[in-house]
Amino acid sequence: MKRIVIVEDDLLLSLLLEKQVGRMGYNVAAKVISGEEAVEIIRKHDPHLVLMDIKLVGEMDGIEAIQKVRDFTNVPVLYLTGNSDETTRKRARSTDPVAYMVKPVDMNLLKKTILEILGN
Repeated sequence: MKRIVIVEDDLLLSLLLEKQVGRMGYNVAAKVISGEEAVEIIRKHDPHLVLMDIKLVGEMDGIEAIQKVRDFTNVPVLYLTGNSDETTRKRARSTDPVAYMVKPVDMNLLKKTILEILGN
């Protein structure tokens, strides 16, 4: 079963994402709320996909976390963020994400995008 790590500090959205991923037949390997935790968890679980918020709890944002993750894996990353400014988008692009979605996220589009990335 394909594993997805969810990095999201909004509890409600995190639960919604977990439910959506489960309905799609994927396993949520872990849910974390900080960039620091994300790096450790991604190293530990070696997921097939990371759903990554940008603004997180702690010192490290989602982009910085993925920059560190790129030192040991090229896992696909799908950013889910409220930040649509060009500076943030440019920083995010430097980590080679598979997608960048602005909140509020359309769950049908998210489902379609995850299926395109992972298949069944």
